Amino acid sequence: MTTKLITTFLLLSTLLTSCSVQEKKTEVSDEMIRAELSETLNKGILDIWYPRTIDSIYGGFLSDFDYKWEMKGQQNKMIVTQARHVWTCSTVAEFYPEKKAYYLKIAGHGVRFLKDKMWDKKLGGFYKLVDREGNPIVMGKDQRIMKDAYGNAFAIYGLSAYVRQTNDTSALNLAKKTFYWLDKHSYDPQYGGYFQFLEADGTPLKNGFKGAPAKEQNSSIHLLEALGELYKVWPDPLVKERLLMMLGLIRDKITTSKGYLQLSLNQDWSPLSFRDSTEAVRKKRWVLDNISYGHDVETAYLMLEASEIAGLKNDTLTLRKAKKMVDHAIDTGWDKSVGGFYEAGYYFKGQDTVTIIKDTKNWWAQAEGLNTFLMMSELFPNDKHHYKSLFRKEWEYIDTYLIDHEHGDWYPNGIDKEPGEKWAMKAQIWKCNYHTSRSMMNCLKRLRH
Repeated sequence: MTTKLITTFLLLSTLLTSCSVQEKKTEVSDEMIRAELSETLNKGILDIWYPRTIDSIYGGFLSDFDYKWEMKGQQNKMIVTQARHVWTCSTVAEFYPEKKAYYLKIAGHGVRFLKDKMWDKKLGGFYKLVDREGNPIVMGKDQRIMKDAYGNAFAIYGLSAYVRQTNDTSALNLAKKTFYWLDKHSYDPQYGGYFQFLEADGTPLKNGFKGAPAKEQNSSIHLLEALGELYKVWPDPLVKERLLMMLGLIRDKITTSKGYLQLSLNQDWSPLSFRDSTEAVRKKRWVLDNISYGHDVETAYLMLEASEIAGLKNDTLTLRKAKKMVDHAIDTGWDKSVGGFYEAGYYFKGQDTVTIIKDTKNWWAQAEGLNTFLMMSELFPNDKHHYKSLFRKEWEYIDTYLIDHEHGDWYPNGIDKEPGEKWAMKAQIWKCNYHTSRSMMNCLKRLRH
């Protein structure tokens, strides 16, 4: 063997050995993260929430717990939170077959409360908010009982997940009834999509409600996932038609060409923007008009999930838009120093760069980011954004700044920006375990392969 060949052989051998070591390191790293995710899901989330939150007196789930997980507050019950518990427990029952009976019993407990207390037996549709005993709560100075598309979407979502595990015909019938009620009252035959705000009898508020416009991205993306979950257990042609409609609206109308969602929209899907307003108006109404990075990365996942459920083949249109959304969020809203997505950014008039207008980092956005990063790393393993590395960085951020290793579960916001969140409520009507549990389960599924 010549000197040249020996040198070449040694070089090749070194490269192969280096690659093998690198692959082993990656494999070990993934295995370590998988073990940490599993422990977080079981001991840090599920064992904390259940059976603690089960309301054995009045039904459904308790809502309010302080930072030490002691009951504190009114314990009012919102349809969104109650239905999310049903979805979580039903999905966990599927994820852990050995625990199926336990979690389906909890889910069934939640379904009964939805059926017996939260469904309006006279006018139809689910109440948005009831007290602990299940009595509807009137809202605002005008003392109205309101309903909305967002809450009814989550009812469909939770009930459908429960049906998928139990084949419970009464739960399926209630899910169907909710879909028909929503489609009759909230669906917009003129411009498509669904009106968010509804009177008690289902009359849609086509001009919006209290300054918020008639339609929004948040109810739209969750209607998308609800219709997908319903279609799995009830493959009705109208459900599929609405599913595809919502996918097209979200992808082609609500998401901008830059790759972020318009948060608030009028009936004709024209966006509500305060870019031309005064600074005082913008600051006062920033919640209705900003770049919400958590919703963007969540929607990227939900669109691809919906496309798969609908059976679309080679759906490169949705894939390209989903990637664009994730990349825009990384490029403009990701904290490159310690990790984590900021809460909100904004394109001010005359500027082509984003200004971060709220640099806090809420818990649900990071959970969604973790799930989406790992999904994108499978779809685009060689992309310049290095999604797998971002997945690891996001998990490091969550483990360091969001998980309460003393009392359990996650802080509402990252303590790198808001140290006082250590003492914030661990549970309330807008914070349960749906985002975190879904993220952990999805990531564990991907890491198993």
